[in-house]
This record gives sequence, structure tokens and C-alpha cells, in this order.
Amino acid sequence: MPQKNLAFEALKKLLKDEIRIITKKNLVLEKSFMEMLEKTINKYTNKSIEAAQAIEELITLARKIKEEQVKGKELGLNEDEKAFYDALAECKEAVEVLGNKELRIIALELVETIRKNVKIDWTVRENVQANLRLKVKRILKIHGYPPSGREKAIDLVLKQAGVVAEDWADKKTYD
Repeated sequence: MPQKNLAFEALKKLLKDEIRIITKKNLVLEKSFMEMLEKTINKYTNKSIEAAQAIEELITLARKIKEEQVKGKELGLNEDEKAFYDALAECKEAVEVLGNKELRIIALELVETIRKNVKIDWTVRENVQANLRLKVKRILKIHGYPPSGREKAIDLVLKQAGVVAEDWADKKTYD
């Protein structure tokens, strides 16, 4: 393509939109993919790489996005469950110690527990947050989640819950 700059801009916009759509409920993936995208954009803007190389990096990023979608299906997780799995897998030690199958089980249990305990105003009520935090902590401890990454995982799981729980609370209201 003669106008590589236009191709880069078009691909950049498409990828940004795709990342927002695919990861709207997954904080970990959104952060990761947006950082990768920004890194490529910065390198291109600073003239560290040519348009063709930037396009190649964007295509690689698009492939990684697709791989993550496939990974969720391979693990048998829906979008919400995959988001919690990714929050747990953020701690590399947990992945090494527990493995994918155990993290999958923990993610499923977290989704079930959070779904049962979510209320419309749970993000405002401190007692509900504390109760949920305690339940998440207990689940991680029971399954042997590494203590070194436990607090960060709990915080990330609760942030992730804030993203997906709005839909759950709305559905409970109308059920």
C-alpha cells in the first residue's frame, strides 16, 4: 500500500475499538493490550520504527487478542469467568504453583460467590465490600493461592467484580 501512514492509522483505530469491545469486561486484558498498542504507537510516533514495522506489530497484537479469545473457549470459560481467571493468572507464581486447571476452578467459584453476593449498591456499602473481600480471601486460601500474590489478587478480583457485577445486579433486579 503506497500510503502506509494511512494503513497504520486505520489499523490503529480498528485495534483500539476491537480492544475496547473484546475487553470491556476484562480489566487485565484491556490494560495489557492497551499498553502494547500504546508502545507501538509511541515507537512509530517517535520515528523509532517505520510504518511497515508498526503495521506488523499491530497485526501481531491482533493475533494475540484472537489467541486470548480462543484460550477462554479452550478453558471452557465464558467472558466473565475468563476475566476472573485472568485476574488470578496475573500472579505468575500462582500460574506456576496452581496451574491452569486449578485457576479455572477458583475463577468459577469466585464468579459464583460474587454473583450470589452482589447487590445494586455493593460498591458503595463498605460492609458488603468487606464481606465479599473476606469470601474472596477465603476461596484463595482454601485453594492454596500463593500468599505473596494474594492481596494483589484480591484487589484485582474486587475491581474486576466491580466491572462485571453491574450487569449481574441489573439482571437480579429484573429477574
